[in-house]
Amino acid sequence: MKNLALLSTTALTVSGLVFGTMQAVSAATLNWEWSYFGSGITARGKFITNDTPDNFGFYEILEISGTRNNETITGLQPAGTPIPGNEPFNVDNLISLNSQQLTGDGFGYSTSSGNYASPFFASFLPIPGYLEVFSAPPFVLGSLGTEDSESAVVFSARIISIPEYTSILSLLAVGTLGLVSASKRQQSLQLTEQKHAKAS
Repeated sequence: MKNLALLSTTALTVSGLVFGTMQAVSAATLNWEWSYFGSGITARGKFITNDTPDNFGFYEILEISGTRNNETITGLQPAGTPIPGNEPFNVDNLISLNSQQLTGDGFGYSTSSGNYASPFFASFLPIPGYLEVFSAPPFVLGSLGTEDSESAVVFSARIISIPEYTSILSLLAVGTLGLVSASKRQQSLQLTEQKHAKAS
């Protein structure tokens, strides 16, 4: 009975560690590098996304950093909202490793000069490709002003780090060794007790 209780306790401990790690891994994120350029436009930086793509292979962008034409990117436009001056075109903040890496809604961000930019995939073009909408103050609701632009860009992004799944395997190995070791110690103790019982 003691042996069974010890093994059960060890197994539960290992299970708790493994499932705890699996939950942590499922909540993991991916780090990306991204860039795009066009006539008079150079933008680059990093994304943090969730680690599980949707059914179409798109990951949700959670954070953004970088620069656009030497202006520091200060924030990600919330999904489901448009960048100022580009209403009513909401961004969805999705990125993919597919050949088409952005959706028709794209992502949006603000810069340190108070400007906004939103690259997206323009499937409506004669030759589909990426465009960037750029808007600067003063913002005119629902229309681009003379200070704003919509320009063709070349966009690319790639994952630069992935979650560490080997920790689960390590925990399983340690847990298995623990179970085997505990079992051997218990068997040794039982043999010693039996020898003492026979001697007396």
